[in-house]
Amino acid sequence: SRRGKPEETPFEAARAFCRQMCPAPRLPKEPVYGFNDWYCDYGKNSAESVLYYAAYVARLCPKGANRPFMVVDDGWQATGGGTGYGGPWDRGNANFPSMAGLADGIRKAGARPAIWIHLLTAQEGQPDAWRLKHNPKILDISVPEVRKYVMETVARLRAWGYELIKHDYSVSDLAGYTRAAPEPEAVWAYADRSRTTAEIVLDHYRSIREAAGDDGIIIGCNTIGHLAAGLFELQRIGDDTSGRDWDRVRNRGVNTLGFRAPQHAAFFAVDADCVGLTEAEAIPWACNRQWLDLLARSGTPLFISFKRNALTAEQEKTVSEALAIASRPQPLGEPLDWFEAVNPTRGLEAISHLEGGA
Repeated sequence: SRRGKPEETPFEAARAFCRQMCPAPRLPKEPVYGFNDWYCDYGKNSAESVLYYAAYVARLCPKGANRPFMVVDDGWQATGGGTGYGGPWDRGNANFPSMAGLADGIRKAGARPAIWIHLLTAQEGQPDAWRLKHNPKILDISVPEVRKYVMETVARLRAWGYELIKHDYSVSDLAGYTRAAPEPEAVWAYADRSRTTAEIVLDHYRSIREAAGDDGIIIGCNTIGHLAAGLFELQRIGDDTSGRDWDRVRNRGVNTLGFRAPQHAAFFAVDADCVGLTEAEAIPWACNRQWLDLLARSGTPLFISFKRNALTAEQEKTVSEALAIASRPQPLGEPLDWFEAVNPTRGLEAISHLEGGA
């Protein structure tokens, strides 16, 4: 519990309470920002496209020491690219002939290598005892051999040269809420019946943290936030935004940032997801510009995902200015109408005016 202070806003009180619940968050040493290739390519990516975008974001960013990240998202794995699943994760596919070479190329282009992974997808040849009984496509994290496999996989990504690892899907993998219902006779239980789900998941997250090392940066995506607090530097705080659908951006992005911003720098750095664009004006620039401005000045991480040649020179100038802002520490923006609006539109300091239309 916490006693409020005179004149503090509900937002300030919520943030202070989050800090009380997590007295020792693990935070990035510098603001995290950069490029993610999901919302421009949606899994139809390649080493060539990644290196193009790495050079692109490096050119648009300021020349200071805090370089942008280039996140290689879904699409690099040996099979199943663009589905969120697939694998194995020990090599790339024909479009990604050398994952270590790609990390080196990203670095030479002026960005920092980062990579996405779905760690708990079961692979061909892995024993049945490693798999969840109610969903054999997913690994059972209570099994010691699975823990070892997860740590080896994360350590391999780091050995390839990726400084930031974005691991995805552990909530839906373990709770099954986004998947079809299992057979009625399915046994919803881990192999280890001696520990609670929270204890098992926390051990899984600690394994990822340990394998990434002290210098590795972790983004949890579709992960359990209160268990990730103190272990992961960043946390995706909502469902995917979009490179095509503005209503989804408002619902998954603006809404998410407005209501979970109090967790920022208290549990982790909150990541409200990308400013994306699959082709010119797939989302009206008047809308995306506001979302870009909001994230840049909100004090939270900014990731962009613009298809090559989708922006005009003037738009690129606006993006460059936003990246420069995001590369430096900013005060956390406070939504002023979060008690009245599902998607806050009024803000203090950093929050822009994000209305429904263009």
